[in-house]
Amino acid sequence: MVTDSADMPVPRPAGPASPGESPAPARAARPGGPAAAPVVGMVGGGQLARMTAQAAIGLGVGFRVLAASAADSAAQVTAGTRLGDYRSRQDLREFAAGCDVLTFDHEHVPGEHLAALEQAGVQVRPAAAALRFTQDKLAMRARLTGLQIACPRFAPGRTLAEVTEFAAGTPEGWPVVLKAVSGGYDGKGVWVCGSPAEAEAVLAHGIGLIAEEYVAFERELAVLAARSPHGQGAAYPVVETIQRDGICREVIAPAPGLAPGRAAQAQALALRIAAELGVTGLLAVEMFETAGGLLVNELAMRPHNCGHWTIDGARTSQFEQHLRAVLDLPLGSPVPAAPASVMANVLGGDDQDVYGRYVHVMAADPAVKVHMYGKPVRPGRKIGHVTVTGGRSHRDVGELLDRARRAASYLRWGKEDGP
Repeated sequence: MVTDSADMPVPRPAGPASPGESPAPARAARPGGPAAAPVVGMVGGGQLARMTAQAAIGLGVGFRVLAASAADSAAQVTAGTRLGDYRSRQDLREFAAGCDVLTFDHEHVPGEHLAALEQAGVQVRPAAAALRFTQDKLAMRARLTGLQIACPRFAPGRTLAEVTEFAAGTPEGWPVVLKAVSGGYDGKGVWVCGSPAEAEAVLAHGIGLIAEEYVAFERELAVLAARSPHGQGAAYPVVETIQRDGICREVIAPAPGLAPGRAAQAQALALRIAAELGVTGLLAVEMFETAGGLLVNELAMRPHNCGHWTIDGARTSQFEQHLRAVLDLPLGSPVPAAPASVMANVLGGDDQDVYGRYVHVMAADPAVKVHMYGKPVRPGRKIGHVTVTGGRSHRDVGELLDRARRAASYLRWGKEDGP
């Protein structure tokens, strides 16, 4: 789904900023030549930055990374790497000085630092005002419910009295989900508490918490949308995400068996949220599908695990799309390149020799695409992913899923059927 594109003038690479953003700085001309290509700086050196670097090469734009260590995933493959601390305003300022646009592969940069950079004229995309809604779950929930967007019931969870009062006021009562207001990911910072005693143990961590109702959902869905400063939007097909132990294990694109009307509703909802929050770049909207409809669960304003399939399975990868959006270029087509795609995350197993298992995976199924992140292997850690695309229709998803699972299992364990 693409919006505002058919009748929209082609945007200039450094077009007008969204509300609250500063105009993009003019790019210096090369001696005797045209203006240099813009430089995108990404704060964070993880796998998302690594895959964005690959997209930047194809687009011919400059790309730099602010990484904590030369061993970080993106730092290994990005010439324009600067080592520094994303929590340091000085490091951020020095990094931004060499970039036309600043963007992120995580949401943890302090908001006050981003606001200071914007005040100094740095082009931050997404802007600090938008990014706040991924850094503060209470702010996000309050904003979405204020927009009449359905979310799980919630309340501050600062004390046991607040949590027990919240549980008593919901139809289901216990269990109650407690989430860290900021900093959680991959299941970290999320606790399902079946009793006041369990909630009390979580509260003892002394971190900011939000209490949410426990949702009896049918499955988890996600929509990836992009929005440019000009207001052009594009939404990828709705996908189904399969989670185990709080970690996304597989993604199926498009979500099998999803009614066309509900799929369109989910895409329109993602585009609306992006517009209402003033997002520039990618927005991942994670949802619960329930008997009563869709509930928005989480937001991320960056490339996202739910979109890794797009590298091999869409006309425009999420990483290229993010670069196009933050540079205010016309957005690419989000249309699938095959009837169905399945992505399976590769988690770390018991030994480091992943490369030694390539021969079997590639010989057994040459159509499997393997993407590794250059990260040291630790049990349960995301170290890569595999993608399988094809099928004559979406009905062939079962076969694609089986192939992806077998490949990911072999890369992890050395056998196709698990440990």
